[in-house]
Amino acid sequence: MKVGFIGLGVMGRPMALNVLRRGFEVGVYARSDTAGSLVSAGAASYGSPAALAEVSDVIVTMVTGTSDVEEVLLGPRGIVRTARPGAIAIDMSTIAPRATARMAAELARHGIQMLDAPVSGGPAGAENATLTIMVGGDAEVLGRVRPILDCLGTTVVHMGGHGAGQTAKACNQLALLVTTQGVAEALALARRCGLDPRAVRRALLSGLAASRVLDLFGGRMAERQFQPGIEARLYHKDLHIVLETAESVGQPLPAATVVMESVDALIGAGKGRMDLSSLIELLEPPFTGTK
Repeated sequence: MKVGFIGLGVMGRPMALNVLRRGFEVGVYARSDTAGSLVSAGAASYGSPAALAEVSDVIVTMVTGTSDVEEVLLGPRGIVRTARPGAIAIDMSTIAPRATARMAAELARHGIQMLDAPVSGGPAGAENATLTIMVGGDAEVLGRVRPILDCLGTTVVHMGGHGAGQTAKACNQLALLVTTQGVAEALALARRCGLDPRAVRRALLSGLAASRVLDLFGGRMAERQFQPGIEARLYHKDLHIVLETAESVGQPLPAATVVMESVDALIGAGKGRMDLSSLIELLEPPFTGTK
């Protein structure tokens, strides 16, 4: 089974490398010059999504947004132009659920199956092959590509039909972002009251407030380490998807609305390429230490 990867950024590159290391034949396409390490490891590089799809049984996309996925799947040089009937497209990006269902229907008209399989776990999960993968689409198709997904993550959950994986990812991002806002406010309050945020975080990690968000993002907040794992602008995109999804079904999300105001302010302050943990800087003045 030959696997094609489109999108070799901070997530896609280690994911493709993990599949390659497990013995699959891998081809890659990237708009930027990011394929070098994979080519050195044995992957073949192609000049367009269409050229890659022509020789691939499974095509994995890991790109930024809905329009990017649509371009590489259905655009003038997209996989729909050349993929063989029976090929499978696995989109592991984080995009809009409704658009996913529409793209899946269009690919199906050309004999191409699609799964939406967004992930959670960040760059560390991608590198260590410990991602959580939320899958929408046909269960039988999932069974056929399960050996590939097992190269990428430790938890693979079938959520339902086309778009269900992206809906589950929206729920994941909602919980993550609201929790990050809460952690930022808690540590900002601790600091304003004269406490050491690092000590407060250690205490909270031993109680009911403990979470992976408090561990990871809270650690970066306490230490003022704001270089990104994943850039805040990408969470901004994800939160738009969350709110659009909620609006489409009439579900109020008051906490998400508050968080969007904070993330909007972060982007407006020119911090879109910083880590999401820099949210805490919006809540407190630039102290040099505790009070």
